[in-house]
Amino acid sequence: MAEGGKRPDKIRFTGRILFLTKDVSLIRRQLAGEDLPYDPELPLMDNISTDEITPAWVCFYYDETLGRYVYVGMRENAVQPDEVKNGGFSVVVSGLSKGCGSSRETAPFAEKAAGIELVIAKTIEKIYGQNAQNIGLLTSTDFGLIERIARGEEIPLEEFTRGLDAISKAIVEYGGLFNYNKARLAGEISPPPIATPPRPMNIVEKIIARHAFVTAGKIGVEAVKPGDALFAVADVRFSHEYVTPMAEALFRQALGPEARVTEPQSVFAFRDHLTFLGQIMPRKQREMGLLERAEGLAVTQRQFAERQGIKYYGETPEGGSEAICHNAVVEDIALPGQIVIGTDSHTCMAGVLGCFAFGVGATDMANAWYTKDVRLRVPETVRFVLKGKKRPDVTAKDVMLFILAMDYMKQGKGIGQVLEFAGEGLRDWSMDERATLTNMAVEAGGFTGIIEPDEVTLEYLVKMRGLPAERVREMFVFSDPDAEYAATFEIDLAQIKPMVATPGDPRNGIPIDQLPGEVKIDIAYGGSCTGGKMADMDMYAAVLRRALEQGRRVAPGVELYLQFGSQKIKEYARRKGYIEIFERVGARLIDPSCGACINAGPGASDSPDKVTVSAQNRNFPGRSGPGKVYLASPYVVAASAIAGKIVAPDEFLLRGEEDPIAA
Repeated sequence: MAEGGKRPDKIRFTGRILFLTKDVSLIRRQLAGEDLPYDPELPLMDNISTDEITPAWVCFYYDETLGRYVYVGMRENAVQPDEVKNGGFSVVVSGLSKGCGSSRETAPFAEKAAGIELVIAKTIEKIYGQNAQNIGLLTSTDFGLIERIARGEEIPLEEFTRGLDAISKAIVEYGGLFNYNKARLAGEISPPPIATPPRPMNIVEKIIARHAFVTAGKIGVEAVKPGDALFAVADVRFSHEYVTPMAEALFRQALGPEARVTEPQSVFAFRDHLTFLGQIMPRKQREMGLLERAEGLAVTQRQFAERQGIKYYGETPEGGSEAICHNAVVEDIALPGQIVIGTDSHTCMAGVLGCFAFGVGATDMANAWYTKDVRLRVPETVRFVLKGKKRPDVTAKDVMLFILAMDYMKQGKGIGQVLEFAGEGLRDWSMDERATLTNMAVEAGGFTGIIEPDEVTLEYLVKMRGLPAERVREMFVFSDPDAEYAATFEIDLAQIKPMVATPGDPRNGIPIDQLPGEVKIDIAYGGSCTGGKMADMDMYAAVLRRALEQGRRVAPGVELYLQFGSQKIKEYARRKGYIEIFERVGARLIDPSCGACINAGPGASDSPDKVTVSAQNRNFPGRSGPGKVYLASPYVVAASAIAGKIVAPDEFLLRGEEDPIAA
């Protein structure tokens, strides 16, 4: 660092350049010592997810050890432990959507710990990019830098700050968020004041404006616009055992061992991700001591919550967790008009309540524990207006897979944008089905998803929380009729068929009737925050009840797993008589946990030849085991379990049955 804790004005990258290419053999050659010349026509690997950069088991570490295992989850076993760290690389280059998927800060941290100083990609996902800035890892989408670096040029720091907002620029210049905040708290630097004049705003812009930190004791500005950089005060801050220990280590490192969380009553901790890990962890990982490390994360989190007076959602005597964090935040915690931050990319699920909810990394959370605020750049919003009436066999999951498969999303235009869902077509959807839309906004690389609150929202909060209706109405925030949007799309629900996303990316959506031939399955998984809600249980039951009436059970050779998103959802299924149906048909029932969705519980595959159809939200390589994962609706998951292959659910749905999607 230069004087004042800032980076030098010019940087020379002295290490090698690693090109992550579609042809894995070229990656292997580079790791063996060969240097590839830069070729603009060289096909680069797209959609490298954080699951590939640091697979689930790697995240049990949260120190420099991560550098040993960077990219070990990459497709086709392209990278082995220590190869990148020992290869002398300082620059890594890839294609579209670098860092898609989970918000885990371990991914850029592992790259940095392996010696990488600069990440170059055609597009960079929002949370990954912000995490990289926070820890001092440089990023760029300028491929013109490659030849200059190869020639040994010193690159001006401004090449990496051009186009950034003022706060992000300063964070890069200071080498990370903690250094920046030290300077901020010392009065050496201040965020620029928001000077946007009054203007029509959408719901997210209004929420941000109301929460903008101005000075101590003063919160809120008249208006904001896309591109404005600011710190916004969060109403809810939550983390889970995967991330809490890393965030706590950063918190104590920056503020001392006696550091206290500000307003702990608005902070929550969840033991929900690794609850069933011991049931599926391979022997090799056990021999590495990884189960003990994983269990240690939970112990560290619980102790932190006790010391800080934080509400802790733990395990239950019946087995599993009290709730997956996202389900609990919607059921118990978040409210319309709030800002909600969590150390998980699917924090956006809470946007179903009409709040601005988004995922952050460990560094952002460690800072927010103390300051209560979080830095952000006001995002653009793209609006999806749902019209018409869907087919009886079509669900929110099908609608979302249809949206994700649009060229707009596949080309990366949705990265960093808010997805606002609106229209008459949503009016009779239950909160659970709406939540599938907001939950999966991040699969487009979106900042978050949000739906304006209405009478369905009101009824849900009154029923679930016992809140007075008038108090709830006062929290509602709405977009102005003349608010501006980056783009607006009208979706005719009647034109959408049952969908499936083929393995590798949630954006690979196609109608089931376009699958190239028969797809036999080994596993059908209905669960996760996306597929373990009350309405999802309704859908599994509708199909499986019909199967029992036909004298059918789960197909031979297929394992059907149904996992509840919370204990409240499990009790709902019990009251409705669904548990008996599930057990009679041959399903294995699992208590709440993130589980199979992150390769940490029953339902994950254990070999590359296994094929899964899943109601979870993402299917990046290695996400749920080494096998192939197709994403589909709860209807399709249940129907496919009975058929033994991926099928549309029409033969199992009776005309005139109550629609589980309806509010």
